[in-house]
Amino acid sequence: MTKDQTGRVIGASFGLVFVQANAGALPTAVGVPLRLLAVAAFLWVVVLGRRGQGTPAASEAGTGTGADTATGTGTGTGTGFGRRYWYVVAAEVLGLVAGLLVISRVLHAPQAIVGWIAFVVGVHFSGLAVAWRRPAFHVLGASIAACGAVGLMLAALGAPAAAIGVAAGILPGVLLLASVRRPGRTDPAAPTAWVRSGRPG
Repeated sequence: MTKDQTGRVIGASFGLVFVQANAGALPTAVGVPLRLLAVAAFLWVVVLGRRGQGTPAASEAGTGTGADTATGTGTGTGTGFGRRYWYVVAAEVLGLVAGLLVISRVLHAPQAIVGWIAFVVGVHFSGLAVAWRRPAFHVLGASIAACGAVGLMLAALGAPAAAIGVAAGILPGVLLLASVRRPGRTDPAAPTAWVRSGRPG
């Protein structure tokens, strides 16, 4: 797999987790179909990503220079993401851990956890937009971060868990799965029609 294809699978995995983890707060008649659709979307990304390895579009997506791969600014033929990527991931992990500790041990507001996770994941995509020079990721990141912010606001207002789960969990998951749905694109963007109340890249 090229770096681009691996990135799509990672994005789809996060989208799947967002939906699976939050669909339980919804009525069974809604939650179960959502979970099944998320699994189907994930498998679609994986299968089409592998089929696309031999297509001209996929080959073009995988042609990057060694310098691109090293800096994390191109697609590259390997799966290495470059130092900048790992800096962004390290900042994401630190942000998640620090925020979750405050939410759990200081604020005692577990209902806000999903909102914080979505917010940090969204900011992480904005970091990737800079590290990889992919402006489309700014749209995705801002959308997911907005979903997280809405989830945090709903949690502060004492909204039902289902409302928080939809805003900060289901919507980001759908956006992530939608953003990686087509293997032939080297710069996946969040569908503008959704204007991302929270959604990959």
